[in-house]
Amino acid sequence: MESYFKNDENYSIETVKSIGIFEPDRWVQEFKKPLTRNITEAKILHTSTGLALPIKRQSRSKKMQVIEFAGLQGYNERSKLLRELLSYLLEQIGSEYIVRLDVAIDFKGKIPNRVIKQLCKDRKPFKFWNTTYYKSKSEKKQNYHMNIKTYCKSKTKNETEDIYRLEFAFMRDYLKKLQVKDLEKYFNKMEKTIKRFSGLEVEISLL
Repeated sequence: MESYFKNDENYSIETVKSIGIFEPDRWVQEFKKPLTRNITEAKILHTSTGLALPIKRQSRSKKMQVIEFAGLQGYNERSKLLRELLSYLLEQIGSEYIVRLDVAIDFKGKIPNRVIKQLCKDRKPFKFWNTTYYKSKSEKKQNYHMNIKTYCKSKTKNETEDIYRLEFAFMRDYLKKLQVKDLEKYFNKMEKTIKRFSGLEVEISLL
């Protein structure tokens, strides 16, 4: 992935973990979370707009480099810059594979009870800290198909209501080697999955 940025003065790449290099504190400083053992190579992509994005290589797929666009639909300037960057890159990275795609649905005040009841029909809620995970009966610790969770995202601008988020994380086994150029063709399948588990009719759009 880093080859898309190497010869462009608008980007720089900082190596955090590689052969002979290990600076885990830099990773924590930028992304507020530690490097996990399964990350065999870690780099930080810096953009001229001030963004910092993680580039990782993991032990289970050593030949694949992954760049993470986290927080595309947040409520801040960073999310706006992320969307602009991804929009600019879409044509260039059309042949790359998507290994995870998160779809977030936000509610003011609380998530409707009918949605929670629908989630609980096929899945069992499991609360960890401020997040509730909805696990299937056969689901193991590592799930490479789909994860569903709810949590409090943030306050609205007038500080009177919380924003609660229902999030579907579609993983590599669900996406089945989906390439960026074919992403929109998969939206209908994801919309049907969301309706099945939550009862919600949603429309997924690209950026």
